[in-house]
Amino acid sequence: MQRIGDHHVPSGPLAVRWLALAVPHVQAGARTHVHVELENAGSAPWRALNVSYHWLDERGNPIQWDGIRTPIDAAQGERREVDAALRGPIPPGRYRLAFDLVDENRYWLAELGNHSPTFDVDVAPRDATAARAFVPNGVEVAPDWEERVYVAHTEGYAAVGGSLAYGGPRRRRPPPEELEPYAPGGGRNPAFAHPLVCPSLIPPLEPNTEVHGLPAWHPEGDEPWLYDARIALRLRPRRRSRPPT
Repeated sequence: MQRIGDHHVPSGPLAVRWLALAVPHVQAGARTHVHVELENAGSAPWRALNVSYHWLDERGNPIQWDGIRTPIDAAQGERREVDAALRGPIPPGRYRLAFDLVDENRYWLAELGNHSPTFDVDVAPRDATAARAFVPNGVEVAPDWEERVYVAHTEGYAAVGGSLAYGGPRRRRPPPEELEPYAPGGGRNPAFAHPLVCPSLIPPLEPNTEVHGLPAWHPEGDEPWLYDARIALRLRPRRRSRPPT
């Protein structure tokens, strides 16, 4: 727990005195909690405020401005302790982490002259040792598939998926309509509109849908995900059995 020294507290209805914060080990893209101690130093009760944060670069420029919200309420002069939710930025590296309270759709309290405690944080690569690949029999992975998936996970992405070629390497067949969006070509697509097919997932994520009978994960919640067409798979069509003569 890091105690916060004296700082300017403005007069007015909304004022906060930050007392202490305990910033844990942070991994890129992963969710954790920060223990916060603070006091309502204003003349009005807190009824609709949230603890949140910003990730900044070394010069104070915003990398991620709107962090996860954690509701807080307090009467005038009341001290509160809260475990505020925090998600690490992507990719790993050194960042500055600034905390603030926000009155939604109105203002951050720092805009009213309140102090915003800021810390330098070394964000570690995400632990990908528990990641599980949902690649069934009949689907071949490219030689660099495992490496590309691992790198994407350590960058901070909990769910990683890629392209899916259809047919053998010599003779191409037109893919089924369901698989057309996954045709090889291109790179990372942060706005991919389809589920990740045959994904690699960090627990507790599990496949939550199917595409052409294959396991797939449709983005849900706020877990970071990535579609990268360079993460290549190939599905061999099943051979049709000949009718008996």
